[in-house]
Amino acid sequence: MTDDPPPDSGLRKFLRRPDVEAATGLPTATLYALMQKGAFPRPINITPGRVAWLESDVIAWQAERMADAKARA
Repeated sequence: MTDDPPPDSGLRKFLRRPDVEAATGLPTATLYALMQKGAFPRPINITPGRVAWLESDVIAWQAERMADAKARA
């Protein structure tokens, strides 16, 4: 048995800030500066005082960066 939800379950994976930093290679200050500019997805509140990013939003942001890089090449 796997811990992964079925593809159509509607469940999404949450990433906490250290996970987002590891996935993007960007430090906290840069992430928040990009969010202020509207250039990086904002986290959602998962509990009072806790935020997380949807993994799908971070993956979409990465895909946009890769597409931009390919377009400039």
